Amino acid sequence: MSDKPSKITIKYNIPSDESSSENEEQFSSLQFDFNHFLKDLSTKPGVYRMIDANNVVIYVGKAKNLKNRVSSYFRKSGQSPKTTVMVSQIANIEIIITHTESEALLLENNLIKTLKPRYNILLRDDKSYPYIFLSDQDEFPRLAFHRGARKKKGRYFGPYPNGHSVKSSLNLLQKLFPVRQCEDSFYKNRSRACLQYQIKRCKAPCVDLVSKEEYGEDVHHTVLFLEGKSNQVIDELILAMDQAAEQLHYEKAALHRDQIANLRRLQEKQYVSNEKGDLDIIAIEYQQGVACIQLFFIRDGLNLGNKSFFPKNARHQNISELLSAFIAQFYISSTRSERFIPTSILVSDPFEDRVIIETILHEQSGHKVEIRDKVRGDRARGLQMAQTNAQTALMSRLSNRASFLKRFEDLQEALKMDTLPERLECFDISHSSGEATVASCVVFDQSGPLKTDYRRFNIDNITPGDDYAAMHQALTRRYRALKKARLTNGEGKLPDLLVIDGSKGQVKQAREVLQSLEITGVQIIGITKGEGRRRELDTLLLSETNEKVILPADSKAMHLIQHIRDEAHRFAITGHKNRRAKARKISQLEKINGLGPKRRQLLLKQFGGLQEVIRAGVEDLAKINGISKSLAQKIYEHFHS
Repeated sequence: MSDKPSKITIKYNIPSDESSSENEEQFSSLQFDFNHFLKDLSTKPGVYRMIDANNVVIYVGKAKNLKNRVSSYFRKSGQSPKTTVMVSQIANIEIIITHTESEALLLENNLIKTLKPRYNILLRDDKSYPYIFLSDQDEFPRLAFHRGARKKKGRYFGPYPNGHSVKSSLNLLQKLFPVRQCEDSFYKNRSRACLQYQIKRCKAPCVDLVSKEEYGEDVHHTVLFLEGKSNQVIDELILAMDQAAEQLHYEKAALHRDQIANLRRLQEKQYVSNEKGDLDIIAIEYQQGVACIQLFFIRDGLNLGNKSFFPKNARHQNISELLSAFIAQFYISSTRSERFIPTSILVSDPFEDRVIIETILHEQSGHKVEIRDKVRGDRARGLQMAQTNAQTALMSRLSNRASFLKRFEDLQEALKMDTLPERLECFDISHSSGEATVASCVVFDQSGPLKTDYRRFNIDNITPGDDYAAMHQALTRRYRALKKARLTNGEGKLPDLLVIDGSKGQVKQAREVLQSLEITGVQIIGITKGEGRRRELDTLLLSETNEKVILPADSKAMHLIQHIRDEAHRFAITGHKNRRAKARKISQLEKINGLGPKRRQLLLKQFGGLQEVIRAGVEDLAKINGISKSLAQKIYEHFHS
């Protein structure tokens, strides 16, 4: 495993021999001599990369026996439509021989994540998972949301499936055990208790309103709760409640009573009976070419929540292949990543490579990892719960797809398009009186928003507030890049319909841009808001005829156009606000070339603030040590030009 795998790159062209066999004729369009290639192919384990005529990797696979596995793609019959199309594009195959099948699986997984081949099953889950962090090294520890590398000294609880789960848990903990959650910079500079103390969400350790012992008790109960030891917490609270009652501290006893009641209610929702360790539950549901994988996170008996995954390129794959690809991509990494690997993983179906994956996860985590699909009792009920959630999520997804498809069909009819549109793009412009102009491009296909294809464009070098110029620049940058991608690797996808949020002027810009780039086959429409911003009066403008169209208020086609328009508007505003906020955080002095941090600080100190620097003349500025006459002139012109 320590030696590097050997790499063999083989490329052959079909000879111009008219006596080719029937099998060769089937793949004659490949310009790839697979018979010659397979003849010399190794039977050792390894990884193969299929490459098209544009030198783009279209598929990565691993094999225990390379010759047997690669040969299976070139059989005369029994191939899925996906395999047939993929094989027809092969121009080259690269082979990497490895020492073991485990090494091949690791290499395959790394290549898939790096190259993202179009025919591989792809898991779109690049985000790290969040944790709850406890700074138990501090005198008065704090609880916090944490995502990323776990470098701070303290305790980490999780991982949680998403940020919402962490925030909900922190909110709940604040009500149960009022441990502070404020930033250290805020905590260390308090002179009086904040609002959290007033609403009984914190005991104000910042201003010494709680003893270290009492605060430590809340921290202790928080840790026990996060470790899944709610019963122990309840037992301790019952004892504390009885003691408080005996000492006639009835308010304190009532507080403990409420804590116990809240914990009991929470146990009913979160506790998984008889489950003590860390467990992930994975269930898969597959229908109509769409797969939903449901993942539940169980930590120390607590159900931390679940997450749905919809792997890309799931069509024509079987359940075993989908599960194997998902588990490998979700857990396995070439480095010891921050992804948490539990001791047990339950799966709804058996799958390939289970033993190999168990071995790799054991090596990466340092503890034994067991993957099982046949379980009983409470674990079987947990698996059934995950399966039910997978079915529900998939039905919702398919229903949403069906709804979008119906909208696309109505759009085709409303706009009298020759074919059913498959891809829509919409552009919008956002700015504040010309400041921080941002253009957005959002993309919809027949399944709904395609957020991975969304783009934002920071607009510069135009007259502030010139929406026509902004639209022209954004469209030019977008479609020039798409045209280049189509010419170089065939990847750029043009829309069937281009929607512009605007009237004749903006639509004209779109038409001129596509004409200048010699892009054809894209229909353009504009959408303008109705009088009084009433949606039922929104108007469409057809670019080819300049005809205005008002569709019925219940038109599914209009709903689709309004949906993509609103999404483009939201995406543009978000980008504009972020850009504006960033710009306003930058001092005007930072924009002056030759004026570094030390000189900026010196100027501000000498003049008592930015406004006085702006009011100063060239002679006054030049009197400051380190500010030459030419630099003083540059500073003055920056503010007075």
